[in-house]
Amino acid sequence: MNRRTRTAVLGAALLLTAALAGSTAASASGDHRREAAALTGTAKLSRSTAEDITFSFDAHLAAKDVDNPLKATGTFRWSHYLHGDGAWAKAKVDCLLTGGEVAVVSGVITESDLPGAKGKRVGVTVHDLGRHDRLGYSWASTGSPVETNGLPRCVSSAPFEKVKKGTGDYRVLPWQPEF
Repeated sequence: MNRRTRTAVLGAALLLTAALAGSTAASASGDHRREAAALTGTAKLSRSTAEDITFSFDAHLAAKDVDNPLKATGTFRWSHYLHGDGAWAKAKVDCLLTGGEVAVVSGVITESDLPGAKGKRVGVTVHDLGRHDRLGYSWASTGSPVETNGLPRCVSSAPFEKVKKGTGDYRVLPWQPEF
């Protein structure tokens, strides 16, 4: 066997060994997916005014928790400014539901410079449409996250806002519960 052939055979054997090791590890864990659901990404909303509105998500539901979206973890944050005035907030995820290209995430605000917001539960809906994503939020009808008293987990509005072209992208990993 010439040197090139031996190198190719050795390379193929190493790749096969690595693939088999990964397959064995996945089988041993009982699940081939690392996550049951996820919502990630950052983008700005498209507004005809000079408003600067950004939403960022890092929400995950572990594969072991596939049947309980209330065990989701992570954070999401947003900011809303107009001519330098506005506020920002960060929430700890307490529920994540995804289906196809749509995700609904809720969480309790842990940090914010908006008076009265800390401790309030809010929800956000994302429709992952590639470069044309849409977004909605639980305070759409009240005007402020401060006004979301008694909001249940994983509740939000329809994704009525559009993401501003070229400012980012959201990614939804669809949930497939084992009913």
